[in-house]
Amino acid sequence: MNNNDHVSQNIENEIKSNNIVLFMKGTPVFPMCGFSAATVEVLTKLGVKFNTVNVLESNEMREGIKVFSNWPTIPQLYIKGEFIGGCDIVREMFESGELLELLNTNGIEVNPS
Repeated sequence: MNNNDHVSQNIENEIKSNNIVLFMKGTPVFPMCGFSAATVEVLTKLGVKFNTVNVLESNEMREGIKVFSNWPTIPQLYIKGEFIGGCDIVREMFESGELLELLNTNGIEVNPS
C-alpha cells in the first residue's frame, strides 16, 4: 500500500466515524488561517459537535485531502460522509439556513447559541 492509499484510508475512516469533520489549518482553539477560523465559527454558532483534522500536522494529509475531495482549498467540511465544501459555501449555507436544514435532515443535534 503506498502512502497515498494510506492517507485516503485515514481520511475515509475519519469521515465515516464522525458525523461532522472539518479538515482545517490549525485547531479550533488556534486556527492558522482566517477561512478555517470562519468555518469553526459557523459550526460553533450552530452548537454542533464536530471533529477536526489539522492538515498542517502532515504534508501527506494536506495534499491528500485535496486529492480525495478533488477540491483545491482548505478548510473542507464533511457531514455524514458527504463533502459539503469550503469556507464560502459553508458560510452561504449557514446564512441561508440550508446548513441547519442539512444537519436536521441528518439527525445531527444542533444547539444554536
